Amino acid sequence: MSLRQFEYALAVAAEGSVTAAAERLHVAQPSMSQQIRNLERDLGVELFARTPTGLVPTVAGRAFLREAEVAVRAARRARATARAGADDLVGELVLAAQMGFGTRQLPGALEALRRRYPRVEVTVFEEPGSEEMDRLCRRGVVDLALMAKCDRTPADAHRLGDEEFVVVLGAGHPQLAADRVDLGALAGEAWVRFDRGSGLDAVLLNALRDVEPVPTTAARVSQTATAVRWAADGLGVTLVPASSVPRGYEHLARPVGPAVSQPVIAVVRQHAGPAETALLELLRRESWYHATAPISLVS
Repeated sequence: MSLRQFEYALAVAAEGSVTAAAERLHVAQPSMSQQIRNLERDLGVELFARTPTGLVPTVAGRAFLREAEVAVRAARRARATARAGADDLVGELVLAAQMGFGTRQLPGALEALRRRYPRVEVTVFEEPGSEEMDRLCRRGVVDLALMAKCDRTPADAHRLGDEEFVVVLGAGHPQLAADRVDLGALAGEAWVRFDRGSGLDAVLLNALRDVEPVPTTAARVSQTATAVRWAADGLGVTLVPASSVPRGYEHLARPVGPAVSQPVIAVVRQHAGPAETALLELLRRESWYHATAPISLVS
C-alpha cells in the first residue's frame, strides 16, 4: 500500500467516480482503476460499491477512508515541514473552530499568517461543540482547534481569553434601552436557538435554567449569523458569542446579566510545526472579549 493509493481512494470517494477523480488528480483513468483494485486486494475488502448515482464507500471503505485521511494529512505536514525554509513553508494547515468562536479574531490572524507564509493553504472547519472538536483533535485531523474548555481539554491547552455572550434583540425592542439586559426581563420571549446538542444551545439552556415561564422556541438554526439576522428581524431573541455578531447588527446586541461567558482555548497538535506555532502567537495578539471587562460592540 502507498500514500498515493490512499490519495486516489479519497479522491474517488469525494468525486463518486474513478473518471472524475482521475481528471481531478491529472492521472490516467486506467491507472487509477488499477491502483484502486490493487489497494482492495492488499486490504482484502471492497472499498466502494457501484450504485446508480456513482461509487459509494462501503462500511469497510468508510472506516478505511477515515484513517487514510489522517495518514495523508500527516504525510503532507511532514513533507511541508521538511521542505520549509525560513520564508518558504508549503503545505496545508487544518483548523477547527467551535461554532461562533473566533469569528472576528481569526480573519486578522490568518491574514497575518498568510503574509508570513504565503504558500500555506488554510482549511477551516466550524463544529457545533467541544466533544466533536475533541474527537477531531484525538484523530490527528486538526492542526489547531479553537474551542470552549471542556472536561477533556488537554492540560497544556492555551487559554486566549473569555468570550462573553450577548443577547440580540429585534429593532425597537424595549430592552435595547438597557446597557445590560437581565435575562429575567426576557421571560415569555420566544428564542432563536441552535441545533440540539450543540455547545451554543447548551449555553442558552444553562443561562435560562432559572427563568420562568419556560422560554419557547421560535426556530432552530445552525449558524450564529442566521440567528442574529432572524432575531434582528423580530422572529425572537437569541444568545450568541459577542465576537460572532455580524457587522451592522452591533446596535441590537447587549451584554446580559448575570454575565454569561466561556473560556476560549487553543489546542495545538503535538509536534506542532512553524505555521501552527505562528498562528497561536497571532491569535494571542487578537482582542478577546472578557466577561469582567466592558464590551465595545461598535466597530
